[in-house]
Amino acid sequence: MKKLFLSIIAMLMFCFCNAQEKPNISPIASLKPNQYQLEQIKRKYGMFIHFGMNTFHDVEWSDGTLPPTSYQPSAIDAEQWVKTAKNAGMKYVILVTKHHDGFCLWNSKYTDYDVESSTNKTNVVEAVAKACKKYDIGLGLYYSLWDRKQNEDVENATLDKAYNEYMVNQIGELLEITKNAKVKVVEFWFDGGWLKPNKRWPAQDLYNAIKSKAPQCQIGINWTIGLPENEDAHPVLPDKQKESFPIRYFPSDFRLGDPYLPANPDPKTFSHDGKQCYMPWESTICMSSRWFYNTKDTTYKSVKVLAESYKKATAQNNILILNCPPNREGKMRQADIDLLMALKKEVM
Repeated sequence: MKKLFLSIIAMLMFCFCNAQEKPNISPIASLKPNQYQLEQIKRKYGMFIHFGMNTFHDVEWSDGTLPPTSYQPSAIDAEQWVKTAKNAGMKYVILVTKHHDGFCLWNSKYTDYDVESSTNKTNVVEAVAKACKKYDIGLGLYYSLWDRKQNEDVENATLDKAYNEYMVNQIGELLEITKNAKVKVVEFWFDGGWLKPNKRWPAQDLYNAIKSKAPQCQIGINWTIGLPENEDAHPVLPDKQKESFPIRYFPSDFRLGDPYLPANPDPKTFSHDGKQCYMPWESTICMSSRWFYNTKDTTYKSVKVLAESYKKATAQNNILILNCPPNREGKMRQADIDLLMALKKEVM
């Protein structure tokens, strides 16, 4: 009798849990931009903030073996970063929360490779989120799918399940930080997908996790578009993309392929499962030579070149993000600030 009772309870629980499962969230097929895409297009111009482990080692990609204590900013002036973007006429910032090395700019309960284990325990994600709230500017978050610390053996598909859960859990942490800061996250910028076939990434789970809590958030995965004969072709440059080419990482809301500017004319509708989806292009480029602060990074693009890039990138209902990396003192370089203000006079 007891076993029968337990069986009934188990069955009821199974039915209850399955009844609670929500359907997948996906973009609605359309030849025109939806409400949130229109908002993204209207934002038009933003700042990329590359800051993290690489800042302190003069490298662009570290491998996850550098000790967390070697991340040692003397300060974190997140307000200066965000205020600079605001003063430059930018509508949002995109903060690198975790690059390919796996080091997290927040205190994550899922890893010790984070700011909590470093010499400066400032929750950078929280600090930037609060600054965005204060200065009334949009917040975007970059998160690398490729993680050389947590998922070093990318060839081993048997490790995918645990690592995919790790990513979804961390996305939940990031969304909780933005919620507590009372700021809406307007964009998630995912990177590093080319390391595995697209089907091995939990694009749908990540999309569900974000959209269920932040429906306004636009989601993109770098190198978004494939070829008709090969969804995972890499890279498919902007001038090679055509209408109805397959969406390599579905679901997503916009196209990426750094550091390239869009083609002219720029195709806008791409296919998945026989349906067409509208997808604007977001250009992400450096003002100097490197993404992360580097002691040897002293060559900057001219105002004229940047103004031309701005015009090309923001035409055709597209978006431009300029990279401005904070230094080891946790501040924007004065040369970046001066260049942004000069550029503003040319394009605003």
